[in-house]
Amino acid sequence: MARLTLPSMLPSPSGKTLAFAFLASILFFLSYLIGIHHLSFSSLLFSSSSPPSLLQCSIPPPFSPLPRLSSSLAAELDFLPRHDADSLIPLPASYLPSIPFCSANFTHYCPCQDPNRERLYPTMHFSHHGRHCPLLTDRPSPPCRVPRPRGYRAPIPWPESRHSVWFTNVPFKKLTVHKADQNWVRIEGDKFVFPGGGTSFPHGVESYVGQISKLVPLKTGEIRTVLDIGCGVASFGNQLLDYNVLTMSVAPRDQHEAQVQFALERGLPAMLGVLSIFRLPYPSRSFDMVHCSRCLIKWVSREGLYLLEIDRILRPGGYWVLSGPPINWKKMYKGWERTPEDLEAEQNGIEDFTKRLCWKKIAEKGPIAVWRKPTNHLHCAIKLKSSRSLRFCEGRDPDNSWYDEMQTCLTPLPNVEQIRDTAGGILSKWPKRLNVVPLRIKSWSVKGVTAENFNRDNRIWNQRLSHYGIYINFGLAGKYRNIMDMNAGLGGFAAALAKYPVWVMNVVPVNASINTLAIIYERGLIGTYMNWCEAFSTYPRTYDLIHADGIFSTYLNKCESIDILLEMDRVLRPEGAVIIRDHVDIIVKTKNEAERLGWQCRMVHSEKGPFHQEKLLIVDNSMKSHITLN
Repeated sequence: MARLTLPSMLPSPSGKTLAFAFLASILFFLSYLIGIHHLSFSSLLFSSSSPPSLLQCSIPPPFSPLPRLSSSLAAELDFLPRHDADSLIPLPASYLPSIPFCSANFTHYCPCQDPNRERLYPTMHFSHHGRHCPLLTDRPSPPCRVPRPRGYRAPIPWPESRHSVWFTNVPFKKLTVHKADQNWVRIEGDKFVFPGGGTSFPHGVESYVGQISKLVPLKTGEIRTVLDIGCGVASFGNQLLDYNVLTMSVAPRDQHEAQVQFALERGLPAMLGVLSIFRLPYPSRSFDMVHCSRCLIKWVSREGLYLLEIDRILRPGGYWVLSGPPINWKKMYKGWERTPEDLEAEQNGIEDFTKRLCWKKIAEKGPIAVWRKPTNHLHCAIKLKSSRSLRFCEGRDPDNSWYDEMQTCLTPLPNVEQIRDTAGGILSKWPKRLNVVPLRIKSWSVKGVTAENFNRDNRIWNQRLSHYGIYINFGLAGKYRNIMDMNAGLGGFAAALAKYPVWVMNVVPVNASINTLAIIYERGLIGTYMNWCEAFSTYPRTYDLIHADGIFSTYLNKCESIDILLEMDRVLRPEGAVIIRDHVDIIVKTKNEAERLGWQCRMVHSEKGPFHQEKLLIVDNSMKSHITLN
């Protein structure tokens, strides 16, 4: 049977059509080859150890002896393939002017405690020693970096620094002359050494603290946070470390220059401060003990204003330790160069006023006297109704203390039901105190913070610290001792660091949405309030590592990011490190500004991975990136 052949439904192609199709196929194939070649070249370029030159900071040295991870979490970032907005494309460093170093007279510059500016303010009530920050028009122009002193050396690592520091780093001899007979500090070769003497402990600070330990429970974990007013070179706070007690040492920048600078060079917590006009920058009920060793404060002047401030920051049941004049004046007055009548009147005034505060004197031995704050105000309320007693403060936030003037009223404690109750609750002993839910969270005193928030925050910061360890070795031979957290939150970063031989200045910005500093103190940590549009109350080169979580986002449109970076550069030691954590847009901008300071930096992923918008800027400076002025 013959096969039926149907006519074709397709048109017969012409020779011209076939030639066009063949040519198109060749062009498509060539485009494919070129694409593969370009992709391979890009992959090779961006997977190398160096980031694209467009995003590159100064060539970084090794950040840590720990091995670098090969995963994408540890890789330096290339943001351009993922962000094409013009605002995210950084200019090459050559387009941004570098910031020069200031002249040599700025080497020890403290902007808000500048002795030249102090002369413009009255000396009454020591107001000239308070914070007087320069206006924008008074700041160095053009902006400049604070240089290190001639001969500056990498600080002696902890714990050796407890006992000696390099002379060239803190080149001030005045204390060795003025306090030579009291053995505060002396020069031995190219070092300052700290033998542990002091105005009120001629037999040494170890013996002195041993006497106090017999009067207050230093060894039980009940006392963890201490404020030392008029701290000298912080030998008292140094000795308390042997009792697991953390001391905030405070002194003004006065004729005994560089006390606080000596303390920080030793690796001890300290900051510039004075009892003057404003409240101390700490929340109420912060400290388990406040100490003053011959700090020459007229405690009952100004209607007892300074004792009222001590009462505000002391915890219920906390201790006030006073040594030196006028304590035990009958036996001690001959060495104090004051008349017995004068000393008697001063001590009687202190005894009287502490009774009005409802404090109980529990000991007086030698030059040391100890009072204890009541655990509540239930029994004290009746006393306060008498005509000569104090009134309670009304309508004031007891934790608000940033440029907030002291007033002659008694800060009320939280209400209790029974006379034996402790206002606000009984804190856990150290070290349990660090990780249990703080009492102010349990009592809902801090709005928006719950026990669940607190526990989750702890877990998050443990994870973050583990990730930071890729770049920063926190346990490296005492290199990182003084650490600042510029936006401390609940103190999770500091708590995660507790296993290392470090201390953390936990800073809560005054414009933070939630005031968490009281929670930080309840954890047995220390810190202060701060407005980062101003300068911190410390000397230059006093912190080994600065952690900035969300600071540049917080201060966006409030002050210039370069001004914040300049302040970080001022307080950071020359070989110090910085971890900046923020949104990718902010990190890119901050990286550009950091290049102007000559910082050695790189952008990396956070622990959340390459596809999360939160990124890190890791900075690890080297000595050679700084200059020495002759």
